[in-house]
Amino acid sequence: MCERAGLLAELKHGAGCRIDEAAEKLHRLSQDIWSCPELAYDERKAHDRLVAFFSQEEEGWKVDSHFKLDTAFRATWGPGGGDEGDVVSVAFLCEYDALPGIGHACGHNLIAEVGAAAALGLKAAVEKSSKLPVRVQVTVLGTPAEEDGGGKIDMMKEDAFKGLDVVFMAHPSQEDAPYLPCVAEHDVTVKYHGKASHASAYPWEGINALDAAVLCYNNLSVLRQQIKPDWRIHGIIKHGGVKPNIIPAYTELEYYLRTPSRGELPVIKSKAEMCFRSAAMATGCEVEVEFAKNMFVNILRNATLEELYEKNGKDLGMEFTTDEEVLTNGSGSTDFGNVSFAVPGIHPYFYIGSDALNHTEEYTVAAGDEKAQFYTLRTAKALAMTALDVLLRPDLLQRVKDEFTEAKLKEDRLLKDGQTDRTSKNK
Repeated sequence: MCERAGLLAELKHGAGCRIDEAAEKLHRLSQDIWSCPELAYDERKAHDRLVAFFSQEEEGWKVDSHFKLDTAFRATWGPGGGDEGDVVSVAFLCEYDALPGIGHACGHNLIAEVGAAAALGLKAAVEKSSKLPVRVQVTVLGTPAEEDGGGKIDMMKEDAFKGLDVVFMAHPSQEDAPYLPCVAEHDVTVKYHGKASHASAYPWEGINALDAAVLCYNNLSVLRQQIKPDWRIHGIIKHGGVKPNIIPAYTELEYYLRTPSRGELPVIKSKAEMCFRSAAMATGCEVEVEFAKNMFVNILRNATLEELYEKNGKDLGMEFTTDEEVLTNGSGSTDFGNVSFAVPGIHPYFYIGSDALNHTEEYTVAAGDEKAQFYTLRTAKALAMTALDVLLRPDLLQRVKDEFTEAKLKEDRLLKDGQTDRTSKNK
């Protein structure tokens, strides 16, 4: 036991040292992504920069430059470690898409840096030791389009996460936390088609698509009184007509529908769709209701990994939030939630030296500030150390997998029970 503890401490120290050695090049990587923000599915410069990092600046990585998606990639190293035993595949995820108009206001340049740094640290620790009980493959997946579309979900459909044993990433925030609630979410676009006419001379000849859009907006506003406190409906009118003297023949709205769990999302979708279609019926318009191809689900928690990460973070000086309001109130959504139902993993949050709020211009500045580097690399060290915990102790890895299986079965039962309840109520 003492020998294993000593080895683990040695490997964790080695991982941290490697990350520190690469600090300057990791900062350049982050800055290059931050200074050229690109939107979902079009992150070409960020993608190429990360591919070059693993194929040219670092040695030993096998790189698939366009893995499943045009702006996705996979870099792998291994197996390394012990001479015998099964291969355990550990993956770190990089995100690098930005937000329209305000750039990297969610710090995805730092997510990419954390993923790259943690992978370098783990690789360095594993390749210098032959005493691990398992052989190890380290994988870095570049996952585009988190802000819009759900690139990880697209990649899952192509079996990109098949064969992975555990997956890690970390997201910038206002605090350090091993877990923050992320809610299930589905985008929907609603299009109303009416008939144009002169709004003053003969309005009776027209069918007003703007009336339908306004009714739809008001229907959903009234619906909010009848939904649960932790459900969310929010949207915009993207197109409301052309000129005041023309009865609008076409209008378009976009809404996000959110619930704490994937099981509740079909309920709110059904209620919202009645609002969409009733507005068309009331005005005589035709309506198209187009739900996005990918639905984001809540994160499936893994307490074992969270506890390991928190312990490693505290050893590195992290002060984790204890604010119950922060820890219990879900707000945002991520396609990592879908990944968490396929592979056990964690998605902790990390402080970057600023109290600015995500998705603001102030956070864009903070994500590019040199001050964020200390916190970013510290987070990468905590992830690499957590990976080493489960690699050196197969019993911990098995606990992670068992917990994942049990949690998934529980969620599946809740989803099935919810569907059964809805069917019964509709009869």
